[in-house]
Amino acid sequence: MNDSMRSEVTGYIKKKYKADPEYLWKRYPDYAVFRHSDNRKWFGIIMNISYEKIDSEKSGMVDILNVKLEDILMRDYLVSLDGYYPGYHISRGNWISISLDGTVPFEAVCELIDIGFSATASKKKKKALRQPKEWLIPSNPKYYDIIHAFDDTDTIDWKQGAGIIKNDIVYIYVGAPVSAIMYRCKVLETDIPYNYHSDGLTIKALMKIKLLKRYEADQFTFERLKTDFGVFAVRGPRGVPNSLSALLK
Repeated sequence: MNDSMRSEVTGYIKKKYKADPEYLWKRYPDYAVFRHSDNRKWFGIIMNISYEKIDSEKSGMVDILNVKLEDILMRDYLVSLDGYYPGYHISRGNWISISLDGTVPFEAVCELIDIGFSATASKKKKKALRQPKEWLIPSNPKYYDIIHAFDDTDTIDWKQGAGIIKNDIVYIYVGAPVSAIMYRCKVLETDIPYNYHSDGLTIKALMKIKLLKRYEADQFTFERLKTDFGVFAVRGPRGVPNSLSALLK
């Protein structure tokens, strides 16, 4: 048993996620569970078990950490490496067991704790944990004069796009007759209450966006988006191909 690694893991979880170990079973006094504060789901459990239970070629007692992964391919890859095993005592889902005997470096264990925390988080917490994304969003001059929207300010309210959160980057594609990407903006705020319905257009929430960059109307035209980047339609918020993202920056 590597008490040092167990202590380091417990310290990392307590410092980063403010979660203390919970010892729930008298029969297993060394089993430590770590939970989310809001949904009370486990995102990790340390157990001290006989090594033979997970690896027939090893003996003695070992601390293991169980965490959940969102990517089953990642799980299948890891369990092919030394120190990683299918989730002991948690057969459902994408749980894995990591030996805490030093076989797996501490830094790698911490990375998997972070993944497991995110995988078991509540919807609200997942939203807060998600890294910023880039989006291509449409605008229709028929409904809003986007061409002159940033003439007197660099910050405007815009229709909230599904999946978009604070700190995301949005590239505004202006529809016909412009038919081109015109602006790069950063999302400053989301979920601003709004209720609008007219001529088939419904807006239930707004987001506040700040202008970061302008593009000429002939730089990223719809024809170029189709030909060079495989973007054949911009009907709603969509991801930005890596090759296009590199040029837009």
